[in-house]
Amino acid sequence: MADLLALSRAVIDEGKGQGVIGPINRINHELSEIGDGVAMVEAFSHSVVFKTDDGLVAFDTSNEHGGGRVVEELRRWSADRFNTIVFTHGHIDHVGGCGAFLHDAASCGCPRPRVVGHENVPRRFERYELTNGYNKIINERQFGQFRRRGYDLAGATRFLPTDTPRPDVTYRDTMTMSVGGLDIELRHAKGETDDHTWAWIPAKKAICAGDFFIWNFPNAGNPQKAQRYPREWAAALRDMAAMDAELFLPAHGLPIGGRDRIKRVLTEVAEALEGLVAHTLALMNEGARLSDVIHTVKVDPALLEKPWLSPLYDEPEFVVRNVWRLYGGWYDGNPANLKPAPDAAVAAEVAALAGGARRLAARAQELAAAEPRLACHLAEMAALAAPDDAEVHAARAAVYQARRAGETSLMAKGIFGSAANESIERAGEKSGEKSGH
Repeated sequence: MADLLALSRAVIDEGKGQGVIGPINRINHELSEIGDGVAMVEAFSHSVVFKTDDGLVAFDTSNEHGGGRVVEELRRWSADRFNTIVFTHGHIDHVGGCGAFLHDAASCGCPRPRVVGHENVPRRFERYELTNGYNKIINERQFGQFRRRGYDLAGATRFLPTDTPRPDVTYRDTMTMSVGGLDIELRHAKGETDDHTWAWIPAKKAICAGDFFIWNFPNAGNPQKAQRYPREWAAALRDMAAMDAELFLPAHGLPIGGRDRIKRVLTEVAEALEGLVAHTLALMNEGARLSDVIHTVKVDPALLEKPWLSPLYDEPEFVVRNVWRLYGGWYDGNPANLKPAPDAAVAAEVAALAGGARRLAARAQELAAAEPRLACHLAEMAALAAPDDAEVHAARAAVYQARRAGETSLMAKGIFGSAANESIERAGEKSGEKSGH
């Protein structure tokens, strides 16, 4: 077993990075004991488990492809039945492995574990059913690299695996439960989702945080997902910091031990979110356009260098957009965008003015290094104006590949990489048609 608390202590106290301790977010499906009767299985989303006198309480189950491996690791640690499963929220990397937990109970003749979650979890599942195709598309765009390495995040047949149960017990604001002598206080707060739960376990002085802390900049802006709530997220982090916990158990990354250490990282993440929200709202109240806001509101670069605030998954600019969406709606302040012409029509007109789509594409490549944002606009217009031009698509692919290489967040890399791959495929098709293949 790894000493995960020692690893997080080295990062926070000594400033050691991944080059010294290895990855902070690990997908190894290995179990480590974090304390007396407390274990964590590191997976795409961790499963945190507590022993009680009446079986095990598990917070999250990983995803469909990891759930079975999580259960296997837990069975090496304890033969006790699964009494209760708590969904910290309804994202599939947290709930998709639940079928394996239920299968384990059935195979040993044990009672089916009780599943507990916030009252919005079933509503999330209903939304997944309504948008199954869309979610599979964006999952491929965002996490396709993991699938290509043999580890998929989504369900094999459905985005939400078909054997994922709805919670048996739901609550609205708070809920206290006792399992085998272990008291657990569940608390709802909005953050990454509107169905999120964090838990306080008094006997262990422990917090199970779900995705409120992910050892990266908070996933409060994700451009392809439903609304996030950065202001409420920050408030939840401050509530956790006030608990004086001695053990902090997130669903991604390393657990943290020690009251001061826990309070420090939670407070710094809260401050980063609060600053973004306050600055964005101030500009909105002055009548600024969205374009002005996203190019003005920033986070101190020194904060983004901290291992628990690195913009490697989400990033501040996307959070600003979510603040705008939450408080201001979808209109961005540009009258031309209220009832716009089709993108292709605008692109065709600009291409005509420029002397053709290939001129636009060539200029995009010229700008790619010095002005990557502007280069992407021109490359996109060129491809919309000449969708069957292999040369234009080759240029578009080059621009987006360069843009992907210059980004830090998984969100941006996924979208730009997907655009590049799309044009590589189109360019190949058109070249083949011209050569008679």
